[in-house]
Amino acid sequence: MSRERLVSGEATPEEKEMNWALRPHSLDEVIGQREVVESLRIAIAAAKQRGEALDHVLLSGPPGLGKTTLAAITAIEMGKQITMTSGPALERPADLMGPLVNLKEGDVLFIDEIHRLPRPVEEFLYPAMEDFKVNFTLDKGLYTKPLPFKLEKFTLVGATTRAGMLTTPLRERFGIRLQVDFYPVEDLVRIVKRSAQLLNVPLDEEGAHEIARRARGTPRIANRLLRRVRDYAEVKADGRITQAVADEALRLEGVDALGLDRLDHALLCTIIETYDGGPVGIEALAATLNEDRDTLEDMVEPYLLRIGFLARTPQGRRTTRKAYEHLGYPLSKAMSEQLRLIE
Repeated sequence: MSRERLVSGEATPEEKEMNWALRPHSLDEVIGQREVVESLRIAIAAAKQRGEALDHVLLSGPPGLGKTTLAAITAIEMGKQITMTSGPALERPADLMGPLVNLKEGDVLFIDEIHRLPRPVEEFLYPAMEDFKVNFTLDKGLYTKPLPFKLEKFTLVGATTRAGMLTTPLRERFGIRLQVDFYPVEDLVRIVKRSAQLLNVPLDEEGAHEIARRARGTPRIANRLLRRVRDYAEVKADGRITQAVADEALRLEGVDALGLDRLDHALLCTIIETYDGGPVGIEALAATLNEDRDTLEDMVEPYLLRIGFLARTPQGRRTTRKAYEHLGYPLSKAMSEQLRLIE
């Protein structure tokens, strides 16, 4: 059974509204992602100089890293409007007609989770991206009649957390492809301080660093942790966020010094205690933890793999020496030798 996680990169419906107030509104305000920002800056400046619509843009990367924000900023920098939708919301080609026909020249159409577009919708999008026209079908059966419809030249910005799931024909139609990566702690410190200023939250340097280093390289998580620590500081302290206040608040929430929460601990401890450190298959882990396989693969494993606490082998998942040390499990001589072989 899936559960809400404080350190999940996915946004809740409430956060989607709340986070708009904390998001930057120009490329100059964006913190981090320097190469992505510079590539966008150059492409936008060139398009504006030529008086053309910006090439279609594909933004890929884990959830919570600012792909939607960059899409909105792209429209702002171009001086155009943005229409937002998502792959799962477009079930039929007809669902795409409304957004497409309402776009004016240079406007931005943003499709989140574009890898989840149904195949008929994706194929309907091809001529719109290439030739700025679509064939809309009237009637059905013997009376089927394709009606060509010319579109204004627009910019499609697609966002995906699974670039590998995009079909080659769709991927090749994007002129600009950018990879958004996890943020270093120093960039997250700046993001936390900026958000605290916008929220009128007193925050010192050590408090910002404590929140940033537990945010798993993700601004959305950093802002979420900041709001939770703010609540704790207002109720249990004098309202000011210090290192000690942030540490106590996040420990109470079950987020440790590396940003691991109870589900991360449960997965690692299960592999160590129940399966002797592994290897163990993902289906067995999901059954033991009573969690969905997709939750473990998409929401838990990526960060554990990135920090070197988990290893994927042909036989299954294994915990590493770092995981044993962080969780305080003793290493037997035999286990130490086994880990040395796989590391």
